[in-house]
Amino acid sequence: MTTPSPAVLSAETIRRALGEFQLAANDQQIVYIQQYMTLLLVWNEKINLTAIRDPLEILYRHFCESMYAAAAVPVENGRLADVGSGAGFPGIPLKIMRPNLNMFLVESNMKKATFLAEVLRNIELPDTRVLVSRYEELGEDVAPLDFVCSRALGEFEPFLAWAASERIAAKQVILWIGGRDLDQARRGADWEWREPIPVPQSLRRYLLVGSRKRGESAQRPET
Repeated sequence: MTTPSPAVLSAETIRRALGEFQLAANDQQIVYIQQYMTLLLVWNEKINLTAIRDPLEILYRHFCESMYAAAAVPVENGRLADVGSGAGFPGIPLKIMRPNLNMFLVESNMKKATFLAEVLRNIELPDTRVLVSRYEELGEDVAPLDFVCSRALGEFEPFLAWAASERIAAKQVILWIGGRDLDQARRGADWEWREPIPVPQSLRRYLLVGSRKRGESAQRPET
């Protein structure tokens, strides 16, 4: 793949959008966003990475919503696994915004994992690894984790049980979630849930943040 063509969105447009999410970026971070978005648009013509095609909508829906956790949770540093990373959201935008994170991008689809590797070849993001795996198969490869994140969950119960298990020992879980799924997600008995955090510029989309309980339920043996 050739070097990405010039970015589709200006630095001013990106800064303005980030400001609506209580975020600020330096010049290097803006360049990374531009490079990443250009790669995404090029690869999206070959493999299905996102149904969204408009660059401005991609900026708001994928980049800004992902980066919002850096301000709202907050996520500053530590070990973070992005499960079901897909096209790299929220993991890569969070790494761009918080470069001190030790990032694991967990993706079982080989084509999408290849795209993630291509992003990392074009953008310098130290301490970032692509793991081509189902999350259920991971243990000491990633543990212990400070954060487990996902924007693409189908079933909450097995994911939350895995994240709370002693072999993973995640301290916090962060979900990007629609309002109608909140009750189902909060059934996870191993987690103390904060009040859902509304995502700016969205209709009934939230960040749901849980901290792992230290009681019996969080330390029960796996079955």
